[in-house]
Amino acid sequence: MNVEAYQNKIRIRVNGILVENSSILLVQIHSPVTEQLVWMPPGGGLEFGESLEDCLEREFKEETGAIITTEEFLFLNELIEEPYHAIELYYRVKKRGGKISLGADPEHDDHSQLLKAVEWKPISSLNTLKLSPEKLIEELDRIDF
Repeated sequence: MNVEAYQNKIRIRVNGILVENSSILLVQIHSPVTEQLVWMPPGGGLEFGESLEDCLEREFKEETGAIITTEEFLFLNELIEEPYHAIELYYRVKKRGGKISLGADPEHDDHSQLLKAVEWKPISSLNTLKLSPEKLIEELDRIDF
């Protein structure tokens, strides 16, 4: 699959906010929207017939190696950047197993991987990073961890 598969349609994405010891787990991707490296919470596209919770657990394992439990809904982000349109749902998640390591998107071959890194980032230093969504810091400020 290439990035054109994400274009000219509405895509539903589910992302997880995993916070431990005042740090958040983020993945760095080469964004097909901005053509830049950005840091974002792990997650991905909902598949037909898949529940939101199952999608998030699958995406977390694929991208980070973490086995998670989905907790409550936190916020919604609507991304509209022609030719991309995504509805992104963000949930609080809890790690219950697995070892954190950079995974891969199975829908992309080795030469077209968007994932570049997975790291714990101190929440206090997020303002130094290029983030997606842009309102991530604002949303995190509203949440009690």
